[in-house]
Amino acid sequence: MDVRDKVVAITGAARGLGQEFARTLAAGGARVVASDVSDCGETLGLVKDAGAEGLAIRLDVTDPASAQAMVEAAVSKFGQLDGLINNAALYGALHGGRFDQIDDGEWDACMAVNVKGIWNCCKAAVAAMRKAGGGSIVNIASLAATYGMPYGLHYTTSKAAVIGLTRGLAREVGRDRIRVNALAPSAVITEGTREFFGDKLDRALDAIKNQQTIQRNLLPEDLAGTVMWLISDASGFVTGQTIAVDGGTVML
Repeated sequence: MDVRDKVVAITGAARGLGQEFARTLAAGGARVVASDVSDCGETLGLVKDAGAEGLAIRLDVTDPASAQAMVEAAVSKFGQLDGLINNAALYGALHGGRFDQIDDGEWDACMAVNVKGIWNCCKAAVAAMRKAGGGSIVNIASLAATYGMPYGLHYTTSKAAVIGLTRGLAREVGRDRIRVNALAPSAVITEGTREFFGDKLDRALDAIKNQQTIQRNLLPEDLAGTVMWLISDASGFVTGQTIAVDGGTVML
């Protein structure tokens, strides 16, 4: 799984999964563009500690101009863009509850970030990848979509849309040698998961774990190998797929 010298942009990279992806790819020799609406200084430090080149960018995925600026900054510094990991999402800040009690504004914000945000970043990245002769896009979906998580229908629906977007876009850009795949993890132990479940965290994690074939909770590093494989040329004939990293909960 060779990612040496590949230029990979990661959204939502200030903490959690995005930060772990940045650290792991940097350790493999990739050049990392860490972007987030929050400051990515800590992530950039981890990239440099791993001996790799990096760039930290402020990014609002709901703004097409911001997404375009991220890609332009990556190409300006590194000369190309080979990979995009669409990890940014509204999750921890959302309020769970019955579907008919979800706030309209929160529903719209969830769709704007989790779905339109990926669309915006893909629009910006695909043009650069065409110039580079190809690339790999990895969209972070969720077990919420493949299993059908209740009491968080805005999040569940947004991640189901990510899977549909992944499949349709893969068919559109395959001739450009651009691959598009998704990951569907179960609840990863991150700050976002802790915030989303709040005082129900322990019960939620136990319930999720008990439905898995591998009965332990998922850690950020459990996804890193799959992401490395999808970004690398080792997965060069894989596109349009949703890969479940969920300890054997949903077997597709």
